[in-house]
Amino acid sequence: MSALLLYIATALAEIVGCYLPYLWLRQGHSAWLLLPAGLALGLFAWLLTLHPAAAGRVYAAYGGVYIVAAIAWLWLVEGIRPSGYDVLGCAVALVGMGIIVLAPRGQ
Repeated sequence: MSALLLYIATALAEIVGCYLPYLWLRQGHSAWLLLPAGLALGLFAWLLTLHPAAAGRVYAAYGGVYIVAAIAWLWLVEGIRPSGYDVLGCAVALVGMGIIVLAPRGQ
């Protein structure tokens, strides 16, 4: 469970770090948003180092959580309700993540 929370925190840090420059570049908000964006991306990189698995596996598995977090962000922050295809894509991504994370390892 703590690994899942770490994945979620990692995804939120990355989304915030990317969304704030989007607000500046696409919606005319202040360039000062780049400061917290940089901090959020630094936090994202640091959080990735806290995962106990091999880096490649962490990045691959993290992708599933990121997809779900991005669709949740779409709904909760941007106010756009996900489509059935969005939900299906999230489910497929989580199945892929589960295969990567839960596979038996001989290591």
